[in-house]
Amino acid sequence: MGTYVHNDDINSLYMLDLRHNILDAGRGDITNFQDTEYIFMRLTVLADNNTYIDKYYLGEPALSYFIEDGEETILFDCGYSDVFLRNAERMGLDIRKVNTLVLSHGHDDHTGGLAHLIRALPHARLVAHPDTLAEKQYDDGRNAGSMLLETDIPYEMFLSKEPQKVSEHITFLGEIPETNDFEKRVQFGVRDTGGQFEPDYVMEDSALVYETEEFIYIITGCSHSGICNIVEHAKSIFNKPVKGIIGGFHLKTVNERVEKTIEYLTSLDLEELYPCHCTSFAVRSAINQKIPVGEVGVGMKLEW
Repeated sequence: MGTYVHNDDINSLYMLDLRHNILDAGRGDITNFQDTEYIFMRLTVLADNNTYIDKYYLGEPALSYFIEDGEETILFDCGYSDVFLRNAERMGLDIRKVNTLVLSHGHDDHTGGLAHLIRALPHARLVAHPDTLAEKQYDDGRNAGSMLLETDIPYEMFLSKEPQKVSEHITFLGEIPETNDFEKRVQFGVRDTGGQFEPDYVMEDSALVYETEEFIYIITGCSHSGICNIVEHAKSIFNKPVKGIIGGFHLKTVNERVEKTIEYLTSLDLEELYPCHCTSFAVRSAINQKIPVGEVGVGMKLEW
């Protein structure tokens, strides 16, 4: 089971027993060393709509995760502003260690921090769907996407609709196919398709998968493509059980779609479930009646 802790000291060395319970936070006084293993994957929440009581980080309606996979460091989305950078500094995380930026999709609450990021991190890889950095607008004409276009970003681009390996254990899923009849894509404004604006169904929306020998773990941004579609796509690629999910589900009202989503998630027999960001309290409460839901907030860590 992945371990969940608030981020009081990101630089501490955490060690886990084989049941994945925290035994030590850097003191080295573990009594049964043979029953322990080092963590090789860590996810830290840098930006989310929620902040914890007595944890003095900044929140915003956005998402950003700092992911460490062995020697590789990945930034998954960069929030709406510079909040993710300010929180990282408070947590003692060095954003300059990031090798790869992965963008789940193009909306401004996931790409708005790009201008701040490229000043702090001038060189990196960028992994995303090819449509992610297209200009987007809401129906009223307001900007809905990244303020920076692909040509404005000094990163090495890896843009593909196909799955891409990001690090040893992490894969970007690419474009998500529809696999059910209740997660139809919904239009969110319009996007530039090369000189003209067309309805935007956020086809670029994707997710990450963390893979071990025994299981996979899903890491989402907003799940505009449907959380069940995302999971089914991941299962078709890796053919392993899903241990847990963290990220936005973009579900706001308890309706038939949510009921069918809960039914599907229940069938997975998940050990951990952390819907957050664009998942309303009403929906999280409805899910929690069937599956225990964990609280996500800025500074949260998941470790495996």
